[in-house]
Amino acid sequence: MRLLRHLTGLHRTRATNRVLGLLLAFIAGAVNAGGFLVLARYTSHMTGFTSQVADSLVTGDMQVLLGALGAILAFLAGAATAAIQINWGRQYRLRHLYALPLLLEAALMLPFGLMGALTLSWSTPFAVPLTVLLLSFIMGVQNAVASKVSGGKIRTTHMTGNFTDLGIELGKALYWNRFRTEATRVRPNLDRVRLFGGLIAAFVLGGVAGAAGFKYVGFVCVLPLAALLLWLSLPAYLDDLRHNRALRDWTFGWWGHLRPRRGAPPAASGDGPPR
Repeated sequence: MRLLRHLTGLHRTRATNRVLGLLLAFIAGAVNAGGFLVLARYTSHMTGFTSQVADSLVTGDMQVLLGALGAILAFLAGAATAAIQINWGRQYRLRHLYALPLLLEAALMLPFGLMGALTLSWSTPFAVPLTVLLLSFIMGVQNAVASKVSGGKIRTTHMTGNFTDLGIELGKALYWNRFRTEATRVRPNLDRVRLFGGLIAAFVLGGVAGAAGFKYVGFVCVLPLAALLLWLSLPAYLDDLRHNRALRDWTFGWWGHLRPRRGAPPAASGDGPPR
């Protein structure tokens, strides 16, 4: 339980960032690869959707344009939502800043796993099913969490940057140091090699699990991923709920507005008091 609190906590270490990044990369790989089998789209790749916007502006394909814009806007909305939650938690001094957005991600993946097939037939104004927008929103939430946790050093929903950084370290390892002194020798950073190599491996393993799960089981395979996110975020959220009044007011305040007030006088049925 203490490990979970460290993974979503305010005070970070390289070890907690690495473990959280690996778990999130596994989830992103599973959602991305499995989603491709269902939708024929990689819903975390905003580079591809941005290219589709440019291509469709030239070709005049409005359906492709609307679909790409919808995915981009959903991803942006997810990232913005995570940033709002994290900044709100920082303002009110939550112990576990990252529990709220991860709990939101889990809450969205649970109904997706239970009735994701239904969302394939739900149309949207963007010429793509609701599933595309939902998965893009989830990936936006997750990518923002990973970026905020690590100061932009850890990427979990796309691997281009990880391959670039890993290639840089491999280039250092292969550099010819024959005419360099010990002080000027080019050396790879093994911590970075382990981090970026681990993120790529976790993404690939998640992709294999997600693709196999969607192929043989269907949308239900998302439920273990949602359970993993709940395992990460729910204990930390409940701990903050016990110790933070602002979070309790935010969590239960809406129920007070919906619940009818006891002892309130009944509304008058006429225009004035009876005579």
